[in-house]
Amino acid sequence: MLNLFRITSILEGISYIALFAITMPLKYLADLPMPNKYVGYAHGVLFIAYIILAVLFWYQNKWSFKKGMILLIASLLPFATFYVEEQYLKPLASSPKTS
Repeated sequence: MLNLFRITSILEGISYIALFAITMPLKYLADLPMPNKYVGYAHGVLFIAYIILAVLFWYQNKWSFKKGMILLIASLLPFATFYVEEQYLKPLASSPKTS
């Protein structure tokens, strides 16, 4: 579950940045709407996957309300999913397994 959530977190962040930094300028400045449409679809799917996995991960690890809200709010802010991956998920991946 951790690896799936880490990958989804990174991909969601990349799609969010690509949407705003690349495809929206193409749509509005170069009159090329198709890239925005497809990146928008991909971002939508990744956003929903991120939210579902964040909630499942939050409950599975019995994290506090504050940590859970950080996971969810990160999906709304550019670059925040990278922060979550680096500060919260990566340390878990490198820690020894205790189960």
